[in-house]
Amino acid sequence: MPDILNKILTVKKQEIEAAKALKPYSILLQEAQSAASPRDFVAAIQNKIAAGRSAVIAEIKQASPSKGILRGRTPKNAQSFEFLPAEIATTYAQHGAACLSVLTDQQFFMGSPQYLQAARSACSLPVLRKDFILEDYQIAEARAMNADCILLIVSAFLIESGNHSEDSDYHPLARMLKLEQLAHSLGMAVLVETHDAAELAMALQLATPLIGINNRNLRTFETSLDTTLKLLNSIPPEKIVVTESGIHTPADVARMRTHQVHAFLVGEAFMRAEDPGIELARLFS
Repeated sequence: MPDILNKILTVKKQEIEAAKALKPYSILLQEAQSAASPRDFVAAIQNKIAAGRSAVIAEIKQASPSKGILRGRTPKNAQSFEFLPAEIATTYAQHGAACLSVLTDQQFFMGSPQYLQAARSACSLPVLRKDFILEDYQIAEARAMNADCILLIVSAFLIESGNHSEDSDYHPLARMLKLEQLAHSLGMAVLVETHDAAELAMALQLATPLIGINNRNLRTFETSLDTTLKLLNSIPPEKIVVTESGIHTPADVARMRTHQVHAFLVGEAFMRAEDPGIELARLFS
């Protein structure tokens, strides 16, 4: 799967422009400022860790470019379990999740803002908008749909910077700092996602305590848990490491916890289970 991230970003920019044509940023920002009060995403994770437990950001996603449809019945996927975001959110909350992550990208992950809203309304957990955030507009959009946290993917900003190498407005760190500031001003947390040492060095310059390490290479979609372990020694203790992707067994969890990684973002393993919440409890028992 050659450089899927480039394809996603190209489509995402088209989607942003289309959304702006339908609703001006000024109107969207007003909606964001009058949305339901944000829930404390960072505290939810910190509280689980302080209690000696794994802090699980449990993901709700219907499909992915690398795995196809994970959940949701179709003529070609008749044996799959139903995709019901509110019910999935409820069982996650009942079985110990710290937070939720909900895909809102439609074209590549079959996500939707409505799925995020349904999931958040069904429980009291804070919710991450899982999408490919590039602009202020999407930050306001996230808060307007009641998201409590947004994702900034360092590699996405590096790609954008490379495509506009002569334009100082596309400097990746400056752009991420600006977007982080806007998210914080709207009461949202920020999870900054990295994959290698260069990306991590940039991520550590943001204010957020949440440092995500994606074990999946977004250019090739290959996965290795060693990605997290290789970067750990470069992360100061006041940051919270969130290991993302590739967690499928209790042994994977134990391996991470042995290295003092206590926050996990998990999706695929749960989505393939009949009851995602019960699978969460089994994986993190």
